[in-house]
Amino acid sequence: MSLLYKPISQVASSAKKQRLATTKPVILGHNASSRSVNVCVKASKAPAAPEIVKEKEEKSVGREWLSTFLTNFGPVKDRSKSVATLDFEKPLTELEKRIKEVRKIAEENGVDVSPQIAELVNRARQLRKDIYNRLTPVQRLQVARHPNRPTCLDIILNVTDKFVELHGDRAGLDDPAIVCGIGSIDGIPFMFIGHQKGRNTKENIRRNFGMPQPNGYRKALRFMRHADKFGLPIITLVDTPGAYAGRTAEELGQGEAIALNLREMFGLRVPVISLVIGEGGSGGALAIGCANKNLIMQNAVYYVASPEACAAILWKNRGASGLATEALRITAPELVKFGVMDTIVPEPVGGAHSDPASAFPLIKKQLLATYHEYAALSEEQIKADRYAKFRKLGQFKELVAKGEAKALAA
Repeated sequence: MSLLYKPISQVASSAKKQRLATTKPVILGHNASSRSVNVCVKASKAPAAPEIVKEKEEKSVGREWLSTFLTNFGPVKDRSKSVATLDFEKPLTELEKRIKEVRKIAEENGVDVSPQIAELVNRARQLRKDIYNRLTPVQRLQVARHPNRPTCLDIILNVTDKFVELHGDRAGLDDPAIVCGIGSIDGIPFMFIGHQKGRNTKENIRRNFGMPQPNGYRKALRFMRHADKFGLPIITLVDTPGAYAGRTAEELGQGEAIALNLREMFGLRVPVISLVIGEGGSGGALAIGCANKNLIMQNAVYYVASPEACAAILWKNRGASGLATEALRITAPELVKFGVMDTIVPEPVGGAHSDPASAFPLIKKQLLATYHEYAALSEEQIKADRYAKFRKLGQFKELVAKGEAKALAA
């Protein structure tokens, strides 16, 4: 048991000749095998031992640091001026603003306007539902890139009972754009690997906007092998515009790192579950996305090249990105239709960015349901399932000429 106070023998030793007026001991921990009892005592006259004061201060500082650290990744609870409002969300934002103003005026003047507020709330709920039921591919892409959308660490910290982040690629490097760690969901241990974007400009620069370097993919592979060795199921959370394509990344072997991950993932003996939580771009997403089951959130996207890059290549004009977005078929329903994705994870009405607290239980439920599909399978069955999934991808037709058909028949 972790104790706030040290055993009485250590306290007496550190206090030396100070006179302690002891009261009835308070038992903090007891080891039945050794029958040793740890107690804390109160000093009525003498000051507290330096070790105890120091330990208290360190614990307090530790809690403050942890609280500050976690706030960097928690979902924004209220819309601030720095959080972008999408164009198609503006009518909804105006209505929500009006509701807040009416409530404020009613509170200031002591007037009961509950029926009017309830009517406005119902109107806002219906408007949100109508807007998000008829999103175009371009609008879904905007939702997938929303700055307030839950990130990899947001999801991990909210669906797991415990989580320990792990670092390093065993070659002296680390990449903040890739998060790895061991966590448990309802007591079941998993290895989590995912792309991490920032919540603001400073954090985005540190995370390289969710675009991993080669050492990031080598770090991911290290922990995939670790999970494979110890029998931990793997959950990958995909949210990247693509692998970093800078000069440094190419010099360090970006292509080789991605290719190695693709090869090694097909040999893993544990279930691999991949969830696209935002945008999944090109090989940067696929390098941690060769899974037994590929899940995608309702408003997430998955593409071989970003619409902007596609428009620049095909039409020599980045302004044609809207046309490219529709042509690429990057939305969740289209991806499931073509067999690229297996299951759509529903989001709250208005998207995960508007109500992240309601999105986390939906994600957790689907992850556990998918895991249980593979819990009873053998290692060979898991590998064969993953191989078969990717072998059947793609639709094509074989056209045989009449002359060739006769020759084949003969």
